[in-house]
Order: sequence, then C-alpha cells, then structure tokens
Amino acid sequence: MDVVTSLSGSNLIDFSDFASSQPVIPERNIAGRQQFRTIWISDVHLGTRGCNAEMLIDFLDHVDSETLYLVGDIIDGWRLKKKFYWPAAHNDVVWRLLKRAKRGTRVVYIPGNHDEVFRQFCGLDFGGVEIRRQALHDTADGRRLLVLHGDEFDAITLAHRWLAHVGDAAYNLLMALNRGLNAYRRFFDMPYWSLSKHAKAKVKKSVEFISNYEEVVAQAAGHRGADGVVCGHIHTAEFRDIAGVEYFNDGDWVESCTALVEHADGRMELLHWADEIAARPAVDQPAAMMAA
Repeated sequence: MDVVTSLSGSNLIDFSDFASSQPVIPERNIAGRQQFRTIWISDVHLGTRGCNAEMLIDFLDHVDSETLYLVGDIIDGWRLKKKFYWPAAHNDVVWRLLKRAKRGTRVVYIPGNHDEVFRQFCGLDFGGVEIRRQALHDTADGRRLLVLHGDEFDAITLAHRWLAHVGDAAYNLLMALNRGLNAYRRFFDMPYWSLSKHAKAKVKKSVEFISNYEEVVAQAAGHRGADGVVCGHIHTAEFRDIAGVEYFNDGDWVESCTALVEHADGRMELLHWADEIAARPAVDQPAAMMAA
C-alpha cells in the first residue's frame, strides 16, 4: 500500500503489509552496527525535497537500538497537502522504521505539528508502532526524561498558524538554496554543509527565539517532575543543563542530520551523521548519495 495515499485518504497505513515489501535502496548488512539502548530522531519531513532521506537510510543501516523514538514531523502533511512529492527513498525510510518494529525494537511515534493528522490516533498501536502524544523515558542510570515534539511551546505555531505557514514557505526556499549548494559541494567531493543552520546561527532574533524556547521547554519538564526533556521541532540539535533540568534536542534530518542516542550505561550523545559519513573511507560512502 502506498504510504502517501494512506496518509491523505481515509484509511490508515497497513503497517504489516508495508513492512513485508522490499525497499528500492536495499538494506545494507553492516558488520559491527553501532548498538544503543535508545535512539531519538525527529523532523525528517518526508514528502519534502529538503528531506535528507538517503542520509537517514544510511544512518538506519548502521545503528540498532532497543527503543526508537520518532519525535514528530516524520511526514510533512503540510507540504503534501500543497504539492505531491514522494520519491522511492522516502518509502524506503518508512520501510526501515516499520521493519524495526517488526524485528522487536520498541518504536514510539510522537506526532508533531506537520504530521498532526496522526494525533487523533494517540494511545493506539499499529503494526508494533506505539502512537503517543508524549512519553516518559527512564534512562539506564535512573533519570526520567519527558519526550515530546515541542510545538506546544511555540507561540507562533499555537497563536498565529497563518504566520507559521508563511515561515514554512520561506524555510522551504532556503532549503532549495541549501540543496543547490550541496549539489555543488558533492561535485567537488566536499562534505555536506547546512546553509540554513549557518544562517540561523547568524541571525540574532533566531538565536533569541531558540534560547527562549529551550528555557520554556526545560522549565515545563521540571514542573512535571522530570529530570530532563527530549524534543525536536526547532531543527537545532542541543544538549545542555538549564536550571538543573537536562535539555536535549535531537535536531533534524533536513538541516543538521542528527540523532540523539543513549548508550547502555545511560550516557547521552548527539550524533552528527554527515560527520560520521565524512570520516569513512571513500569506498564506504553511501552509494545513493555518491550518485546524487
């Protein structure tokens, strides 16, 4: 069953049938996969041209975990309503995620604002995937982390939805420039570099918004009795202490291509996958990305 047809139609995706199909980009049997207790990823934005699906496929083929949290905006329903875009690599990402659940990984999906259509199914399980509005995660060393997408703390998204859509259009223009720049960099064998991430770091208002957002989210987690919080939404990977509450943002797979992971002893780490790929020998570069 086609995932996009299922998303826009009246029926849910048949997870079992989809996971039993075969991907266009074959799953790589990587020797010595990195093993983690927990992985968090968010803001993949499948259904948009900015999604780095091939890089995420490479990530999923190199790592394993007991639990996988999908922390919102996995599928971009906003863009799909405006214009159809769904290449084979986006199906292959979904195939890999569902295959994890089928193989015994606990997969928890927390819909965000771009895939809010799935929020009506919170509390239900489909094909081994738990759909939840938020979750509490206990680390191996005894900390309790609140896991949520984070758009509920974004005043623009909540109070001025029309402005959020305007910002979304401007963001997509910036990402088009980002794709052109990185096509040029690939031609000259240069590593991936995020133009939008660089631009946000240089704009004072953006920096202020991100800082305020992080403080509000951390404060809310503390009020709920959590030791820390894991979120996404703002596409800015971060890991810091805010007034005694640990704030983790797992980033995204549009700009920074990052994931948050928990090691077996409870230690947390942000993985920057473009750097991981760049550090490999040329013979081990992802074939799909080399051909891009």
